[in-house]
Amino acid sequence: MFSLEIEWEEARRDWLLAELYDFEPAGVVELDARRVRIFFEDTADRAQLLARYPAALLRQEEDRDWVSEARAMLQPMLVGSRFFLAPEWRDDPAPEGRFRIAVNPGMAFGTGVHETTQLCLEALEDFVQPGAAVLDVGTGQGILARAARLLGAAKVVACDIDPVAIEIAGMGFIGSVDSVRSYSVDLVVANISPEAIVKLAPEFLRVRRGGGTILASGFEITEIEKVRSVLPAVREVRQKRNWALAVA
Repeated sequence: MFSLEIEWEEARRDWLLAELYDFEPAGVVELDARRVRIFFEDTADRAQLLARYPAALLRQEEDRDWVSEARAMLQPMLVGSRFFLAPEWRDDPAPEGRFRIAVNPGMAFGTGVHETTQLCLEALEDFVQPGAAVLDVGTGQGILARAARLLGAAKVVACDIDPVAIEIAGMGFIGSVDSVRSYSVDLVVANISPEAIVKLAPEFLRVRRGGGTILASGFEITEIEKVRSVLPAVREVRQKRNWALAVA
C-alpha cells in the first residue's frame, strides 16, 4: 500500500474527493484544513496519479491492517446534550435521553469529529422547532439532516454537489440551494467553506421563511467578518477552538 499527501484549496475539497474516488482509494485522512492523505492499494496506477497530482508527496506504507487501526481510532462520542455518535460497526447503545446516529468515515465529510460538525449539531438542538422545515446544504454523510429529523423537524431536505456524498447519505438530491423553492424552509444549516457561504448567502436568504434561521459553519473564527458581510443579521457567533458558527 502507498499514500499520497495532497494540498487542497478549501473551496475545492469536495471536488477533489469526488475526483479521487475514481481511483478507488483504500482510505482518506484529513490531516488539517489544507492537507489530505489518500491511501491506495499497490495495484493502483501510481504514474497516472502522480501525473494528475504532480505536487503530491508519495509514501510507501507499512504492511499493516490500516482499516482496523483507523476503525479503532474512531470511538463513540457525546455531542451536545442530545446526540450520541457511534461508528456503524459498533453496537454501543445510546445513553438515556440521547439520539444515536451511526457514522461511517469515508469519502464524504461529516463523522462528527470535526469541531464544525459539533457546532452545527449543538446549534440544531437550540433552533430546530417541532414541525419545522429544514434545509441541509452540503450534507456530506447526512449527519445534520438526520439530526434535524430526530429533533422533530417535519420536513428535511438535504443537498450536495458531490454524488458520492448523496449516495453515502442515502437521502437528498445532487445539487445546491439554488434548486430549492423560495420561502420554503424555516432553518438553513450549511457546514461548508467560507467561500461557498459567501457565494450562496443570497440563496440562503431567498429560501428562508420570514423569521427563519441560518446556521453557517465550516470556517475559522478569523474569517467571521467574511460571513458577516454577506449575512448582515448575524446575532450570535459560537466557537470551538479556532472554528466558528454564525447564527443569522
